[in-house]
Amino acid sequence: MVIHSARFVISNTQLSAMPEAKLPEYAFIGRSNVGKSSLINALVNRKELAKTSQQPGKTQLINHFMINEAWYIVDLPGYGYAKASKKERHSWSRFISDYLKKRESLQCLMLLIDVRHPPQKIDLEFCEWLGENGIPFYIVFTKADKVKGRLAQENINLFKRELLHLFEEVPDYTLTSAKTKAGCGKILKWIEEINRNFEQQNA
Repeated sequence: MVIHSARFVISNTQLSAMPEAKLPEYAFIGRSNVGKSSLINALVNRKELAKTSQQPGKTQLINHFMINEAWYIVDLPGYGYAKASKKERHSWSRFISDYLKKRESLQCLMLLIDVRHPPQKIDLEFCEWLGENGIPFYIVFTKADKVKGRLAQENINLFKRELLHLFEEVPDYTLTSAKTKAGCGKILKWIEEINRNFEQQNA
């Protein structure tokens, strides 16, 4: 897939204020500071489409970006930001949950996992919640360029092993780097195939 255009559309926390649910969309989520905004920018070849920050928890709204005037990337707030107040975390959790459960045009959730670390409890619990609620997700391991040797594959294997305690089979996944754009082509090809099926079903 070639990205011809990418533009910001709207930020909010209300389903009723989001774009009409007629086009396929793919939401991106992960622990705070997982490299979500950087990966989105790498996917669409734009340096500042999604705002990056050294401060975890920067994204606090649901952000819609129109891609090729045909589908959406949705940037969701990161989870697990310890410095956010309990009230803030509860509010974010509520509107993210509403979006994931009720957004009709959501095709898949792209779950970002920092490959530098072994499986984290918060990520596995989120995977379990997604499974319990029947929300399809694709695992995107990030920051491959920051890992030396075989550590990335070792951590991926550990994560897969933990997932098999929760699921009969491991969801699809890929290893990426926002810096080198490794894995970006695979994600875009995968999205392109789903978009084609979406168009056929809605023709």
